[in-house]
Amino acid sequence: MAKIILGKPPKSFTKELSFPMLDGTVGTMKITYKYRSRKEFAAFVDSMLDVIKADGEAEIAAAKAAIAEGVEPAPNLGASESTANEKNATRQADYIMDVVEGWNLDVPFDREAVEQLVDELPLAATTIIQSYRTAMTEGRLGN
Repeated sequence: MAKIILGKPPKSFTKELSFPMLDGTVGTMKITYKYRSRKEFAAFVDSMLDVIKADGEAEIAAAKAAIAEGVEPAPNLGASESTANEKNATRQADYIMDVVEGWNLDVPFDREAVEQLVDELPLAATTIIQSYRTAMTEGRLGN
C-alpha cells in the first residue's frame, strides 16, 4: 500500500484508454495527463465554459445588431451542422491540448494531430475528455 503524502501531488499521470473503433475492433492508447487538483480542475472547466458563453453572447450581439440596422439576421445564425461540428471539434481539441502532455501514438502530440484525432476518431476524443474528468473529480488514476 502506498503511503499518502499531502502537498506533493504528481505533475502528471498516465492512463491506458480503450474505445470501440469504427470497424468494430477496440483501439487503445496511452495518454499522459496533466495533474490538477479539484479546485484547479474546476477553474479550468470554468474557463472553458467562459469561452462557450462568450461565443453565445457574440452571436446574440450580432443578431441584435442586425435587427437594429433593420437587417434580418441569418435564419441559422451559428446553427448549421457544419458550424456546430466545427465549433465542437475546436473546443474538444482545445480541451485535449490543455489536459494532455503526450500519447503513445505513432505521430507526435501536437495541435495538428489532435485535430486529426478529433475529426477521424471522435469517440477517442470523447474518451480522452471523459477519462480526464473522471480522474480529476473522482480520483480514479488507474484503468
